[in-house]
Amino acid sequence: MMVNSHTDMNWRDAEAEFDDHVTELTTLPRLFEAAAERHTDRPAQQYKGGVYDRSLTETVLPEAPDDEFRAIPYAELRDIVHHLAAGFRDLGVVDGTRVGLFADTRMEWAQTDFAVLAAGGVVTTVYTGSSPHQAQYLLDDPGAAGVVVENEELLDRVLSVEDELDLEFIVVIDEFNQRDDAYDREDIYTLAEVHDRGADLYDPEEYEGWLDERDVEDLASLIYTSGTTGKPKGVQLTHANFRSNVNQVYRRYGPRPDKGDTPVIDEHTRTVSFLPLAHVFERMAGHFLMFGVGACVAYAESSDTIQADFEQVGPTTATSVPRVYEKMYDAIREQAQESDIKARIFAWATDVGQTYHETDDPGFVLETKRTVADRLVFSTVKEALGGNIEFFISGGGSLSAELCALYHGMGLPIMEGYGLTETSPVVAVNPPEEPKVGTIGPPVVDVDVRIDESLAGDEFADLPGEVGELLVRGPNVTEGYWEKPDATAGAFTELESEAASADGGDTETDRWFRTGDIVHLRPDDYIEFKERAKQIMVLSTGKNVAPAPIEDAFASSEVVEQCMVVGDSRKFVGALIAPNVDGIRSWAEEEGIDLPASHSALIEDDRVRERIQEEVDTVNENFESYETIKKFRLVSEEFTEDNDLMTPTMKKKRRNIIDRFEAQIEDMYED
Repeated sequence: MMVNSHTDMNWRDAEAEFDDHVTELTTLPRLFEAAAERHTDRPAQQYKGGVYDRSLTETVLPEAPDDEFRAIPYAELRDIVHHLAAGFRDLGVVDGTRVGLFADTRMEWAQTDFAVLAAGGVVTTVYTGSSPHQAQYLLDDPGAAGVVVENEELLDRVLSVEDELDLEFIVVIDEFNQRDDAYDREDIYTLAEVHDRGADLYDPEEYEGWLDERDVEDLASLIYTSGTTGKPKGVQLTHANFRSNVNQVYRRYGPRPDKGDTPVIDEHTRTVSFLPLAHVFERMAGHFLMFGVGACVAYAESSDTIQADFEQVGPTTATSVPRVYEKMYDAIREQAQESDIKARIFAWATDVGQTYHETDDPGFVLETKRTVADRLVFSTVKEALGGNIEFFISGGGSLSAELCALYHGMGLPIMEGYGLTETSPVVAVNPPEEPKVGTIGPPVVDVDVRIDESLAGDEFADLPGEVGELLVRGPNVTEGYWEKPDATAGAFTELESEAASADGGDTETDRWFRTGDIVHLRPDDYIEFKERAKQIMVLSTGKNVAPAPIEDAFASSEVVEQCMVVGDSRKFVGALIAPNVDGIRSWAEEEGIDLPASHSALIEDDRVRERIQEEVDTVNENFESYETIKKFRLVSEEFTEDNDLMTPTMKKKRRNIIDRFEAQIEDMYED
């Protein structure tokens, strides 16, 4: 690795050499068992009352008070996992049995995951937004023998397609109407029933035997790609894949001796989990890593209550995707402006914070301004998030550098990283010692990267370092896709070994995963994400345009909620813009403008279009002429998972958006 300073050498060498009780290469059930043994009395999970009609709280756990959290210590969580594992084993889950997990992120998801893995099974995940047809595919393709569903609604979805499946059992996490004729069957159980039968059968020595049967190279999970570019593919991830990535991230964020006052992830960490555990990012960073180090995980269990949950739990860290940080910033700004803090004070404070963050030697004046900004604005923001946040981690998409800098300026640093399902997922992430806004950090330990420069456009020619498709190799990289040899072959490339080439010996090749992402590998070894190779637009003029930087430039806008850039094979760049209606109405109120009440009339209002045009003009100033948005159309709905315009991990479904707003796009290019 290329390094620039003595400081770099210190933390890089330290993380490469760091080992402790967490970094053993064991199976995932062994990771959990070791943590539970070390942290028996420490809180492991927090669950909320009044959200679900949990079957486990009927007989196994006390119900938490409504809208309040109750904690489970590691000893209690371990007992639940043991009993569930014995129950699943009794249902027929043995070595390699695939079991679907069809539920939202909640404490029972985590318990079931560890239990199925301990029984010897393989967990295949299903998003709760999946239609019956999609759920059928995600259970049939891996040949699932059973499925754990969240509630009666998802049970109905599975039953509607069960003739296409070969299920031996269905387990329901919540209570349901078992007297209903449709559910009066011997192969449908509540999770509490699985737990109770396991409690009767559990034998410690037998349980140890199940764990001994597992090898780190055994398949642990099938996680299906989001399907934005075709039919979902089942990514095969072994215990070793996940376990390696836990170790890699822990070496960067764990309690190394060189850390000093730098925040760490360890047994004192508290987090709020709200991203889909069905996705690899939260599964590794908010689940396996957290339980491996002995941290406490609280479950928000509703996207509408995240801020209230943060206030109650007081987390020290959290993982999320860029879209959530955008909406969180909008909420912070709106709440600040509704209090005694005027809009101009909030704007002044964030500007001071950003300048402070970007200045190596702030001096007395800037230090004083930063202190005032913290007292007037930032302290209120931090308290609204529980008062204990040390840092956030962002992944699953490109984060606006401006928005990231704003968070850093408020004293809520976001460590941006990068990964894919196929890499378990983390390839690179910013270190707390030296985060660099606008980058996704340097690669983690034991991950090798190469750059295929053949896909880089001329617009990157002047950048120092290398630009092109990112190729990855490491112990966290999948061996391939479930029963799709052609797709697997296409996802990898063989390159001549650098070691063999340097020695002048016989030609040897190494296998590298093609990420499909265009990145800039800088001389300091930090990586800047540029664009998905498949999403780079080629204008009819021959110019290549990367949509993400343009779209990200609107992330901190008060009047633009979302932007999607279009223009592939067209003469110029256009955009579909979903306005921030609350921001537009606030602006109109300040300006004394009376806007129409209906949403459809609002986006047709010339004054609104002129205000959005001002925002577009501001963004355009930072791009080359051929990259600037020449025309835009306002759209009548936000891009969401519910309207099938976003994936469960909040990435735009670009093809769906283009199809939905085809008329507006054609209108832009009509002349």
